[in-house]
Amino acid sequence: MGKWVSMILLVCLSLLQYRLWFGKHSIPDYLLQEKEVAKQELQNAKLRQRNSLLRADIHDLKIGLEAIEERARNELGLIKPGETFYRILPSER
Repeated sequence: MGKWVSMILLVCLSLLQYRLWFGKHSIPDYLLQEKEVAKQELQNAKLRQRNSLLRADIHDLKIGLEAIEERARNELGLIKPGETFYRILPSER
């Protein structure tokens, strides 16, 4: 009788170990999910930083013409009447 109980317990333990390592929601699945969560958190942090920069740009555009003029100068090459534009190129070596 004791032999059968030991065999049944051994079979149950084997089945539980199989589910733990190879079944649905196993340890390898958990580790994979952890990696995906870390990757998503990094992507979210980058997007939060980008959103923060965009909010700052929106704020600057809402409050002043200086920001608009600065963007026009940098991105569009705005030159006011009476100003002289100089472009300094690095020397070729």
